[in-house]
Amino acid sequence: MDSLTPDIFARSLGQIGSTVLAVVILVVAVEVLLYYLLKKVLKWKYALPVMLVAPALIGLTVLVLYPILYNFRLASSNMSLRRFTADRGMTVGFAEAWNNLKMLFTDPVLTQQHFFPVFLRTCLWTAMQVSVHVTVGMMLALLLNRPMKMRGLYRTLLLFPWAIPQLIAVLAWRGEFNYQYGYVNIMLGWFGINPVNWMTDPTANYIAFNIVNFWLGIPFMTVILLGGLQSIDQTYYEAAEIDGAGKIRQFRNVTLPLIKPVLTPAIILGVIWTFNMFIVPFMINQNELETSDILVTALFRAAFEYNRYGFASMFALVIFVILLGFSIAYMRLVGFDARGSVTNRIGTTVGE
Repeated sequence: MDSLTPDIFARSLGQIGSTVLAVVILVVAVEVLLYYLLKKVLKWKYALPVMLVAPALIGLTVLVLYPILYNFRLASSNMSLRRFTADRGMTVGFAEAWNNLKMLFTDPVLTQQHFFPVFLRTCLWTAMQVSVHVTVGMMLALLLNRPMKMRGLYRTLLLFPWAIPQLIAVLAWRGEFNYQYGYVNIMLGWFGINPVNWMTDPTANYIAFNIVNFWLGIPFMTVILLGGLQSIDQTYYEAAEIDGAGKIRQFRNVTLPLIKPVLTPAIILGVIWTFNMFIVPFMINQNELETSDILVTALFRAAFEYNRYGFASMFALVIFVILLGFSIAYMRLVGFDARGSVTNRIGTTVGE
């Protein structure tokens, strides 16, 4: 067995080296072809920018576009562990796509849980997380944006939960929710509260991974909002203060409009990341409680535990459509390009 290890290692390195070499040759060939066509033949003045963007475009096509197109194909198939290839009964077509979509909304997505209860649980999880992240993150950003002693130390300490590898942090938190030895139950005992079965009780488990994600997500939102606050010119506040605007009016009529170009994408990204958050709900839900699963963990179980590949691909497309619809609707609702409205809003601050 030990004698085979160097051979396996050498073959693995050879495969990696050949792949890297093939990528390098492909990029060089594309660059030479573009240089000849665009620079020598067409004499196009934008030849150099196109040549610089071409490798990234190829990489995105291979790593992003192709998997998306292949997922569409899988969503239109009945592929599973038993029907893995065409000669084993796998079929592709509109009928299979419609059947997968129908099963998604009528049959259980797990063994017992249907789509809509899991979807509502996911929406509740996302709403709570993003609301707390934005609210607490804004409060901390406002505090850290003020002159104070040791402000740099506070900012550094705040970044620790975000800087720690997420998997390591979640595993550490899972240990703290242990019924007998976890520090959470030990602290509850100090106040005379009975230990909680964080890993076996569905409600407690749902609360547990919400607590973990609060701890992980607030630092990121704080850093983003703090950067937005520091970009605001202090003359706006001085003018508002001279005209009699208090702190609350300054926040409502100066801070919020000016931070809107930062806040809007931060909220959209927060919703997408939280909606698709996998590690925290999956790792804290150690006993695979279906009443604690959200959509993305249910999708994982459908694909890699129940081996329903075609069904899981349609599941992924539905999640994508939900998030795409939310992003478009939210940007239209708040007006992502807020520069014009910001100026008008600040102009009305004096009169309010």
